[in-house]
Amino acid sequence: MLAACLLLASACSRQPEVQTSANAEQAEPAAPAVQRKEQPQIDWSVVRLEAGDAWIDCGPDYARGDGRPVLSLAYVDLRNAMQDCRSTGLLRLRYKGKVTTSFAALAERAGKVASDLGIGKRILDIDSAGGHVEAAIRAGDAIGENDWTIWVRDDSVCHSACVLLLAAGDMRVIAGPVGIHRMIRVGSSATSRKELGEELRKVSDELRSYLERNGASAEVYDLMTTVPNRTLRLLTPEDLENYGLSGANAVEDDLNRIRLARRCGNDFVRRRDAFRRAYDAQCLQPADAAEQDVVDINACGLQLRSQYRFPDAQCPDESPMAELDGEILDIPAIATLPEAPAMDDGEAAENDQAPR
Repeated sequence: MLAACLLLASACSRQPEVQTSANAEQAEPAAPAVQRKEQPQIDWSVVRLEAGDAWIDCGPDYARGDGRPVLSLAYVDLRNAMQDCRSTGLLRLRYKGKVTTSFAALAERAGKVASDLGIGKRILDIDSAGGHVEAAIRAGDAIGENDWTIWVRDDSVCHSACVLLLAAGDMRVIAGPVGIHRMIRVGSSATSRKELGEELRKVSDELRSYLERNGASAEVYDLMTTVPNRTLRLLTPEDLENYGLSGANAVEDDLNRIRLARRCGNDFVRRRDAFRRAYDAQCLQPADAAEQDVVDINACGLQLRSQYRFPDAQCPDESPMAELDGEILDIPAIATLPEAPAMDDGEAAENDQAPR
């Protein structure tokens, strides 16, 4: 089937076909529809991860490590890699590398395949020092459209362009360092300050629009412009909360309130709101926050939610932290990260390219 797709690229790129068997008894049952948002058309032409690695697993713990390596972004191959996740209802996608156009394609395609398979709970476990801003915006929009929770483990980082991804997640659980700096335009054709200013104004407008439509504060972009590109400013838990980059996404939360009130009732919404406030205060910003990992944050939330009668009998899948299914994560201990090294001009320019 894959060989046929490569030979008939034009046909396969328009609409991916799922492998079928000549034996009707082996045909897969239809997956339930879980997509709640309108999806853009996806380009299924051949793409390979060129600046990072990805893994897929179907559970919230790390008993099997990061999971199965993603070796192909073809529809059929991603579908095969996610088949086991149909029974758990959860997809955990681990990505380590730069934010590039191929990562954006991975984000778009993984969300589409998960929807086709009826996998409603999705976790993006990210470790990235940055990349291309335009790719981060494209990937972020796909993340926002496909209901992803984002993790930054204590053995991971999320710097510069990666921070834009945090803006799009439905829920953000952050234990590792998050850093920002000034975005630069490597391919600039400006010959004067005036021309450069016009280019930067266009970049500013695009980034502000992206942040605002995803519920994050555009002020984080203002802060980025004050940090030289060769350095990093690490954001505190308070910064992340104030800029709308951690915990529940405000825009998604507003949409969910309307939907949940209809389906689960006003009492459910009140309990969920009370849980969210307690979660933010007790789990995301405790006195020993510097010593926490994702496992500690999630364990805190799972223990706390029972006080608010979650998971709810009528709406278990809509209950807070439903993607964990009551499990305590088992993430291997990792040595303390060294401080982020200063980057030279070439590396900084490569890591953060602004939209053209």
